[in-house]
Amino acid sequence: MINFKTVGHTLGAIWCLLALLLGIVSLSGLATSDPAASGMGLSALITFISGSAMWFFCKNSDREIHKREGYLVVSLGWLTVGLFSALPYWLTLDNLPVIDAIFESISGLTTTGATIHSDIESLPPTILLWRSITQWIGGMGIIVLTVAIFPLLGIGGVELFVAESPGPTSNKIHPRIKETAKRLWLIYVSLTVVLIAILKIEGMSIFDAINHGMTTIATGGFSTKNASLGHWDVPMIQYTVLIFMFIAGINYTLIYYSLKGKFRKVWSSDEFKTYLIVTFLLITGITVSIHNYGQGSWESSFRDASFQVVSIITTTGYVTADYTAWHAGVTILFFTLPFAGACAGSTSGGIKFIRHLVFAKNSSLEFKRLLHPNSLIRLKIDQKIVAPRILTHVLVFLLIYLLFFLVGTIVMTTILSDWEQPLLTGAGTVATSLGNVGPAIGQVGPMDNFADIPPFGKGFLCFLMLIGRLELFSILILFTPYFWRST
Repeated sequence: MINFKTVGHTLGAIWCLLALLLGIVSLSGLATSDPAASGMGLSALITFISGSAMWFFCKNSDREIHKREGYLVVSLGWLTVGLFSALPYWLTLDNLPVIDAIFESISGLTTTGATIHSDIESLPPTILLWRSITQWIGGMGIIVLTVAIFPLLGIGGVELFVAESPGPTSNKIHPRIKETAKRLWLIYVSLTVVLIAILKIEGMSIFDAINHGMTTIATGGFSTKNASLGHWDVPMIQYTVLIFMFIAGINYTLIYYSLKGKFRKVWSSDEFKTYLIVTFLLITGITVSIHNYGQGSWESSFRDASFQVVSIITTTGYVTADYTAWHAGVTILFFTLPFAGACAGSTSGGIKFIRHLVFAKNSSLEFKRLLHPNSLIRLKIDQKIVAPRILTHVLVFLLIYLLFFLVGTIVMTTILSDWEQPLLTGAGTVATSLGNVGPAIGQVGPMDNFADIPPFGKGFLCFLMLIGRLELFSILILFTPYFWRST
């Protein structure tokens, strides 16, 4: 039986934590005399009152979170945090529809980076900072953050971590979940601080450096400029962001091992090697392709190709060039990249390379099994046998992901039936939302925005962004009858 008081008690703590972040941003706005600070402060007050009330009314609950409560907290936590995070947009920006505020909030929290704003630079600094913070807390996951804090409040966190952790792998850097969450966040914060410092040294203002430091490490892609990273036509800045985007797409367990000097463990990862090789091949092929089409010098072609490839494959979504303006083959290639994703255990979205690797290796072995039907041929990843349960999980995930893409494309194409390119745009919006990327193809390309998507379409894309960020099962399990049964 689900203990709803435990769920409410935990949600109350999450909302109070969010209110604290809103309050900090409000104070920064007051310090700079930003008119948007008052709306931010009111949002913090509403969120804090709601969180405190929920915490108080559910205070006598059992503090131990079991599997069902964990899935419910994660799903409701992301949804409600998305709604509360929309308050600053709605209370601050004039005549902004509620659905637009929710879309911008969910897009930020899920690190999708799709926006409804056509003039980013006209937004108040406080709002720009809040957009970046939503991506930063969503990158590693607000639930993982609270796992490190909840033991102080007497709340267990194992099931929260399990319900939210991405990918089919189960590697941990510490046997205790709380310590794992703390070390993950320490790496996450450290990478953010280092990038902010480098960007400031390279010429960004401190405000722009802070914002882009957070959204890069979160693989989110929200920028403070209309032209995204293309605003800074400075090779050093673009290469720096490119490198950190690539790092952010690596499994954080491997980043931890590399910091400890255990490079053998890093290179023994089949997923990491696949991520590295595929990225290198894509960059090489696209560099040659766009250079031959007269897109500039070899250096500029390499920089544009590598930046766009790494940005999309890690689902960050920054742009320095319009890849849809190169040629049709490259456009279609970039359309497929959101389905890749980077490594499991990173902040990126998408399917993840580990699942593609499991599927590809198993498909290859299937031909061998046809020739040797009596042989025991087992699938191995990182020299370890993949359990049948994991293989089934991966195959089901890929099937459901494809199903959502196909059905979602039909829905969005119907909604956009009066547009010039309904099928291309519909498929692009679904692919980029499920993969948490941001820019797509059609009429929502890297130089466009989602402002003209009808309200129902925006709501539907919000749903896709959430299930994509939580990798399908954590939300879809709530729609099964098995979840709600008492036994």
